[in-house]
Amino acid sequence: MKTGGLFVVTAIAEILGCYLPYLWLQKGKSPWLLVPAALSLSLFSWLLTLHPAASGRIYAAYGGVYVTTAIVWLWAVDGIRPTSGDWIGAALCLAGMLTIVLSAK
Repeated sequence: MKTGGLFVVTAIAEILGCYLPYLWLQKGKSPWLLVPAALSLSLFSWLLTLHPAASGRIYAAYGGVYVTTAIVWLWAVDGIRPTSGDWIGAALCLAGMLTIVLSAK
């Protein structure tokens, strides 16, 4: 549970760090958004170091949580309702993440 929560916080930091430059480049928002974007991506990098397993395994397992968090972001922030295919894909990614995490112990 602790690892899953850390994965979600890590994913939010990464998505936010990429979303803010998107707002500047595609939506005409202030270039000052690059400052919190850089901070968010720095936080993302630091959060990855808090995971107790080998980095390659962490990155692989993290990918499943990232995909799922991005689908939730699509709905909550972009206002686009995910399709059933989005949810099925996210569930498959989470199943892969759980397989990696549970087999490492």
